[in-house]
This record gives sequence, structure tokens and C-alpha cells, in this order.
Amino acid sequence: MRFATFTANGATFFGAITNDGAIALNDAFPDQASLYEVIASGAFEKLTEAAAGREVTHKEFTYEMVMPDVRRILCVGVNFPDRNAEYKDGSEQPKYMSLFPRFASGFTGHDRPLIRPPENQTLDYEGEVVIVIGKSGRRISQEDAYDHIAALTLCNEGTIRDWVRHAKFNVTQGKNWDNSGAIGPWLVPFTDAAQLDDARIQTHVNGELRQDDTLNRMMFPIRREIEYISTFMTLLPGDIIVTGTPTGAGARFDPPKYLEPGDVVEISVEGIGTLRNTVEDEQV
Repeated sequence: MRFATFTANGATFFGAITNDGAIALNDAFPDQASLYEVIASGAFEKLTEAAAGREVTHKEFTYEMVMPDVRRILCVGVNFPDRNAEYKDGSEQPKYMSLFPRFASGFTGHDRPLIRPPENQTLDYEGEVVIVIGKSGRRISQEDAYDHIAALTLCNEGTIRDWVRHAKFNVTQGKNWDNSGAIGPWLVPFTDAAQLDDARIQTHVNGELRQDDTLNRMMFPIRREIEYISTFMTLLPGDIIVTGTPTGAGARFDPPKYLEPGDVVEISVEGIGTLRNTVEDEQV
């Protein structure tokens, strides 16, 4: 079963996605106004039950960022060995992972355009797997880490590369341009460790394979990410962790292959789906 946030006829819904269309489930959760609120209230597993036996309510709709009101998004940077080597600074695998925050306003939905701002044209792509926390926890062990995941989705962690160099110690500026990235298309319930341990992620730009790697090569596996992050903060239902991108982003080509209007970026993981976005210039 797949669950998404979508709009139709000027209204926003959350619900199940089928091969025939969408099933709005808002009326089944009168106390929760969004998919995020359903997860935050601990009711994610009830979505499948609520969708059972219902007819499609919308055949035409537009995908939104899968949880547009999510409170906290943490991203793991430089998490594949080849990505570490791309920096050409001679460093070995770091002892601790790099982390940075992103905000929901920086993401759009599936089949929506990534927006390139007029201030800078170094818009880049980063294909990543996303985990959504379903059970709160602090100082979670790696052994128990997967028990705290509710769902999986995909992210194009779009970045304005020149703006990650505006300060010495942070990348926040380059990582939070409005609608520069995407999360979606939907949430897939996490039911089996193999969904992550055996996952291969691929990114295509205009049909060209740019990124291709397996999650089992991460320098900081997802179990370790959950353990480490939950050391300093309590992870809460609905929290998003964007787990890291493989080598092959546009900035690492010579010359760089940044995104341009008309480009199509597709990020795929078997068992989760494909997140597809076009690219447009911002209209100012």
C-alpha cells in the first residue's frame, strides 16, 4: 500500500494511491488534518485498514510533498565512500556523520518542477532514500533501530551548490531554497529489513544514469544514523531522515552538469517507486 498527500479541485487530501487513482482518507481521521499528523499520532498502521474496501475518489490529482507540514527533517551528508573521495581532500572515512537540517518549504512533490532561482544557476540533484520515524525513542540501539521506522520514501535533495559555500561551517543556505528539491511520491510502509539492506538507488537525468549504488555501502548505515541522531535528540513519529546520496551528482563532473529548465530527473528504488521531477526557472 502507498500513501500520499495530493490536491484536487483546489483541496488538499491524504490517502492511499492505487493503480486506478487515489483514495482520500481524510474523513477516516477526523482528529488528524494531514498525513504527518496521522503518523505523529501513532496511527500510521490504521491507514491500510481505513483504505480497505474503499473506492477510488480521485482519478486526476496532483502530488504534493509527501508530508508538507513535517516538523523536522535531518539530512546525512557525504555518506558513501565514493562521495567522500569526490572531495579530493585526502581524508579517510570520518568518525562521525555530517548532518544538516532542511525545511519542508524546500521540497515539492512528484511530477512537479524543481525551481531554479534567478540568483544562482548551480541547481544540482541528489537521489536519496528517506526514512520516516514511527515510534519515538532516545538513545536507540542499532539492534532496535528498524523498530522505529514507519515508512520509506524518496528524496531529490536538490542543492544550489554555490550557496553551500557562503559560510565556513554550514550548508543551510544552499540546501533550503524554496521548491529546490522533492520528497515522494508516496510513503511505503516499512515491513522488512531487506527493504533497506538490499536496496539499490539510481538517479537518471534525461534518461542518462548518473547515480547508481546500494545502501549496504553507506559509511554510516541507517541503523547507525538512528542510533547517532537519537543520542542528542529524541526522535519523534513523523520525523524525516534523508539518509545520504551516492557519487554522481552534477557538481562532480568536469565540467559540472547542473540542472537546466526542461531537464527530467528520476530517482528510483525497487519496492519504493520512482520520484520524477522536471526543472523550471523561477518566475519573478
